[in-house]
Amino acid sequence: MPNLILTNAQLVLPSETLLGTIEVRDGVIVSITSGTTHARDAIDCERDYIIPGLIELHTDNLERHLQPRPKVNWPHTAAILAHDAELASVGITTVFDAVRLGSLVGDAKVAYDRYARSLVTELLDIRDRGVLKCSHFLHLRAELCSESLLNELEEFGPEDRVGILSVMDHTPGQRQFRDREKFKGYLQGKFGLTEEQFESHVSYRTELSARMGKTHEAAAVAAAHRFGAVLASHDDTTTGQVERSAEHGIKLAEFPTTIEAAKACRAHGLSIVMGAPNLIRGASHSGNVAAVELADLDLLDILSSDYVPSALLTSAFMLGDLWGNIPKGIATVSSNPAAATGLSDRGRLDIGKRADFLRVQLVKNTPVQRGVWCGGRQIS
Repeated sequence: MPNLILTNAQLVLPSETLLGTIEVRDGVIVSITSGTTHARDAIDCERDYIIPGLIELHTDNLERHLQPRPKVNWPHTAAILAHDAELASVGITTVFDAVRLGSLVGDAKVAYDRYARSLVTELLDIRDRGVLKCSHFLHLRAELCSESLLNELEEFGPEDRVGILSVMDHTPGQRQFRDREKFKGYLQGKFGLTEEQFESHVSYRTELSARMGKTHEAAAVAAAHRFGAVLASHDDTTTGQVERSAEHGIKLAEFPTTIEAAKACRAHGLSIVMGAPNLIRGASHSGNVAAVELADLDLLDILSSDYVPSALLTSAFMLGDLWGNIPKGIATVSSNPAAATGLSDRGRLDIGKRADFLRVQLVKNTPVQRGVWCGGRQIS
């Protein structure tokens, strides 16, 4: 792998921004110095920012490529490659691909196909072949309000090297979907349900949750320990729910829906993850707490692109502007998610770290990527 020198760049370091030069050898950062260099092969960055590669912990983007339209299933390999290329194009160099476990097989109107094991097998094979641009890890999303979760969990083991397992409960009337009208609008928009079909779906899932919820919760927590995965909660709403998450050993709180829950997360030492689209829009599409409210209260540690990959870069600079601290804003998409998932080899511009970074120019305060490197190799 050829050496790489970037100079005349605003280097976003962990606690400061430095106008300087960064040098890479064999995919690793070997030197960071102030000032410019006249080395013949150095790339003049024209005072653009160089920031660590973005680390994405929770994205629905792969599922979007798998099913680009309702009832349209795309070939797995083609979907994985398209997903990977899209992430690279927006500066994401490390991704935990979110894959759902838990199907609804008894509700024909809103059925979720069982796809996780076959998809992950293909993803791991493609990753091992070295054809992917980004660094890929696994994030299994265990849906408690489902029928197939127990069987699907048994299909995975430590050999799959699962990085994150999130415990999700999308039972209507609580957590993300505690606002019934928002939930109805979501389902009717996605599946075209009639009023009668919606009511039937709510009844079906409420009964299913009452019958299987606790069993599924215990199984999901046990599976995370078996896999050696970081445990995450999803859509905590109350202090009680956060306390239960903490009792399970959960370290990541994905998308708490209230200020009350976010404060409880901070008190229990859970890292708080919020959606970048929520921050950019100024509101949650589900009617929950706005990410900017938590940012104002310093109750936001990590950003996730969720369903818009390009949102991650934009939102990090938004936070930097909001907090008056660019390194702190960039940390929410780099060093903080790296630390939360035990990735000690990346997430910072520092000597000895992987050369995962991107060159960014601000155009009317909007960040535009002008180059992305993963392990010292340019991928976009």
